[in-house]
Amino acid sequence: MKKLINDKSHFLADMMDGLKYRAENIEVIEETVIVRRMKKNSGVALISGGGSGHEPAHAGFVAEGMLDAAVCGEVFTSPTPDKVLAAIEAVDNGDGVLLIIKNYAGDVMNFEMAQEMAEANGHKVEAVVVRDDIAIENEEQRRGVAGTVLVHKYAGFLASSDHSLNIIKERVEEMMTSLHSIGMAIHPCMVPTTGEYGFDLQDDEMEIGIGIHGEKGIYREKAESVDKIIERLLDELSKYNEHDELVLMVNGMGGTPQSELSIVAKYTVESFKRRNMKMTKLFVGDYMTSLDMQGFSLTIVNATDELLKALDAETDSDYFN
Repeated sequence: MKKLINDKSHFLADMMDGLKYRAENIEVIEETVIVRRMKKNSGVALISGGGSGHEPAHAGFVAEGMLDAAVCGEVFTSPTPDKVLAAIEAVDNGDGVLLIIKNYAGDVMNFEMAQEMAEANGHKVEAVVVRDDIAIENEEQRRGVAGTVLVHKYAGFLASSDHSLNIIKERVEEMMTSLHSIGMAIHPCMVPTTGEYGFDLQDDEMEIGIGIHGEKGIYREKAESVDKIIERLLDELSKYNEHDELVLMVNGMGGTPQSELSIVAKYTVESFKRRNMKMTKLFVGDYMTSLDMQGFSLTIVNATDELLKALDAETDSDYFN
């Protein structure tokens, strides 16, 4: 295994130390909790997090206009409840805290345990669970993937607009009813803590419906040209959104060159036009990755006036544009 690390058992600790040097607007507390250096004096605080390996999520979105804290676990492993509790206690200014949780069993369990502990200590805490991955047929079991980043931005805008905790939760949950994603891979990721690939894939194969924790897809096919892959994914996504205007996110999985993401964007936009789907806003880049997996995901959400205003609102995150 060739990785730019010193000791696989120190992967998270070394990464956290490096983050402290990279960004002046954040600080690390409790070893694995990233918080904004300038705590808000008022307004609902937002916390997300999960296992490491999805960078820039989640720490890269701890910024004005987005998250107030991100709780980092080991690679592809949920952070423990005590770390989530520490984040809540660090950022709560009395107006309440919203937890943004991806729908993975460990994340849901540990964040909800932390919520219960925080409430017992007098904090007002609510939670939303992101389930945007349509590769899973059962809606309750759908995983939270790249669409989570759009939730961060929308919730951050609402919090900056001084809405109450209950209103933010209500509007975010409404927004998520039209939030849908699906991804694919042409090469699995190498997990640095194990030295193994997440799954085996032949040179002439591709995985459709991959997760963000190195999981294989829902099904495997012979590799196709990018335009045909996009048609496959949009065939699935178009079943869910009938809105006249849509926001589109083309998300890299970590090992996909920016040049190839631009090619994906080109053929996706062209397919939108052929399908008479109107793309009001486009995001292209690495937002929610799976280490060095080669592939991409597509996310769409209905483009309401408020959501577009939220997505255009300023943030000092270097990773959202």
